[in-house]
Amino acid sequence: MIRRIGIEGGKGTGGQHLPFARAVEAGGWLMVSGQTPMKDGEVVEGGIIEQSTLAIENCLEIMKEAGYELKDVVHVTVILTDSRYFQSFNKVFKEYFGANPPARICAVADLVVDCKVEVDVTCYKAP
Repeated sequence: MIRRIGIEGGKGTGGQHLPFARAVEAGGWLMVSGQTPMKDGEVVEGGIIEQSTLAIENCLEIMKEAGYELKDVVHVTVILTDSRYFQSFNKVFKEYFGANPPARICAVADLVVDCKVEVDVTCYKAP
């Protein structure tokens, strides 16, 4: 069975409806869509520390809604807009995942949203 979470009307910048689920669960796996440092459909200004914290918190909020916890995270994808953000992002990442680090990829690329970071997570919990 596939369960789609948050398809009823997620909002992006300018209030536009986002055409994808916030997360999808199947067979004990939860894939959370990439989260940016947004609140109420708008990017929250700030440095890489503030933006990274909010992007991760947005992932955690979706995970909690779906019934998953931090210990269930098995993989994280991180996109930074500048390689100079890498060390600062790692400090934030370690605050959340230091005790039980997941597998991870971190890349540098332009984002379609005007922010510094995007994070997605993959979780697993035996069904």
